Amino acid sequence: MNTVRLTTAQALVRFLANQYSERDGQEQRLIPGVWGIFGHGNVAGIGQALLQAATTGEADLPYYLARNEQGMVHASVAYAKMRDRLAAFACTASTGPGSTNMLTGAALATTNRLPVLLLPSDMFATRVADPVLQQLEDSRAGDVTVNDAFRAVSKYFDRVSRPEQLIPAALAAMRVLTDPVETGAVTLALPQDVQAEAFDWPVPFFRRRVWHVGRPVPEPAAVERAARLLRSARRPLIVVGGGAVYSGAETALRAFAEGTGIPVADTHAGKGAVPWDHPCSVGGIGSTGSHAANELAREADVVLGVGTRYSDFTTASHTVFANPDVTFVNLNVARLDAVKHSAEPLVADARLGIQTLAGALSDWEVGEAYRRRTRELVARTREIEDRCFDIGHGPLPAQTEILGALNEVLDDRAVVINAAGSMPGDLQQLWRARDPKAYHVEYAYSCMGYEVAAGLGAKMADPTREVVVLVGDGSYLMMAQEIVTMVSEGLKVVIVLVQNHGFASIGALSESLGSQRFGTKYRFRDGDSGHLDGDVLPVDLAANASSLGADVLHAVSVDEFRAAMEKAKAATRTTVVHVETDLYGPNPPGHGWWDVPVSEVSALDTTRAARGTYVTHKQTQRHYL
Repeated sequence: MNTVRLTTAQALVRFLANQYSERDGQEQRLIPGVWGIFGHGNVAGIGQALLQAATTGEADLPYYLARNEQGMVHASVAYAKMRDRLAAFACTASTGPGSTNMLTGAALATTNRLPVLLLPSDMFATRVADPVLQQLEDSRAGDVTVNDAFRAVSKYFDRVSRPEQLIPAALAAMRVLTDPVETGAVTLALPQDVQAEAFDWPVPFFRRRVWHVGRPVPEPAAVERAARLLRSARRPLIVVGGGAVYSGAETALRAFAEGTGIPVADTHAGKGAVPWDHPCSVGGIGSTGSHAANELAREADVVLGVGTRYSDFTTASHTVFANPDVTFVNLNVARLDAVKHSAEPLVADARLGIQTLAGALSDWEVGEAYRRRTRELVARTREIEDRCFDIGHGPLPAQTEILGALNEVLDDRAVVINAAGSMPGDLQQLWRARDPKAYHVEYAYSCMGYEVAAGLGAKMADPTREVVVLVGDGSYLMMAQEIVTMVSEGLKVVIVLVQNHGFASIGALSESLGSQRFGTKYRFRDGDSGHLDGDVLPVDLAANASSLGADVLHAVSVDEFRAAMEKAKAATRTTVVHVETDLYGPNPPGHGWWDVPVSEVSALDTTRAARGTYVTHKQTQRHYL
């Protein structure tokens, strides 16, 4: 067999440059590039290999410089989400803290079931120089390194301790990245000496490989069982999740809803699969869901879950599906999700599953009384939403008014990105998405600091779309560094920086749980109370954004915000629109519950009162058996 002598790092770069994914006849690069920050451990390994590839042209694998290792994983995940999990960046980091900085991003990727290839540098495989700089010594075992922490948050983990081990490890990594059931963070830990070690590699290892992403076909008997249950329903409800979007099931789902008359509620990941103003769309469901969706969920006798994993926010901590006789039919490519809530499972690709169900139910639809009930609830919901957009709050505007203005000024293809704080709850009720990629809210891991980096990845995935990052001051302070990367790459992203000088979401939650917003405001420490409840801190986040290279616009009212957004849309550079809102809301009215335990005993009256409310809600919680 023909061989070529390369280092392990050079071989990996050449291998990754020749990997492709394919679905429905459309091929694309599986690994479009490598994010990285170099340090000892990868600068002379992966770094040298990327330089050599770019200089000699022997491999086409672009390199992108990030400013934070966690941020580059977030950018990669956002890219994969926009590309329906058919493309995944690789991320290289130096040994020790550079690599462990990627752990949060790995957990986010795996929780969201989005592919990313992580290449953390590791300690010497030979151990000849132990203990090296940044090495953790474990008295219990000699082969433990900090990178073992990736095992818990990766869908596949391997440590390449010899060059030849890369061959099976790299192939296994591609298998997992392209598996819609198993995908998530894939980690190949690379000892720094092994990266630089040469080996005679078989040439076929570097051939062009196409990884075919199939569409599992539903089993006919399972379709028959699912259709039988749906036919028996008088008040059915569809809950659509991210799996429907990743499979491209939007058209089939809309046609199915129109043909059967079944209303469609959406999770954060499923929003936009059915346009907000479609006659069958009833909005977000669960803890922060809409009036219409949650009322229909409480009455539903059969729930058809399409590509959803049923998080506690979707089920309102197992309280929103209140019909004592409710049954579930779950269409999901993963059996793990298909069998949840004692459901009748339909394990299949979402698009093919919906199309097959539509054929089985072509002569069936819901009754006119149920259609009328749905229309009435939606009309009531629209009234609630419209009031949130135009409440004339002062002196600072309410966050809901800012979201209303954004709804007005952005077109249907604009991508709105968010992840944490009070905005996801407001957005689930109030954001009016018509496009399945328009609503990009990471709410599986709900990671503060995701937003800015995700804006970078989303823009790289589709430069034709306006990308708007919605970020509160709390998340911004966690991670804003990738603004620098946006500037260096010449990418235009609009960042709406909402400053309310605290944690609005957790503050409101704290208050509802009897904890009096303790530790949730950005304030000086008060000399008398000893608490952080003094004057507002003199923090200028707009100046910070400007120092990172962004253009900055200021708004102090809703009208000024609209005008600033029009300027930002017309801009050609990354632009931050800074606006202050009221920390205390008001937020949209709540229609669901979330299980956050309250202290069973307390010396505080507020906590004891909250405990009573909590106990009342717990009585409505149930298993679906």
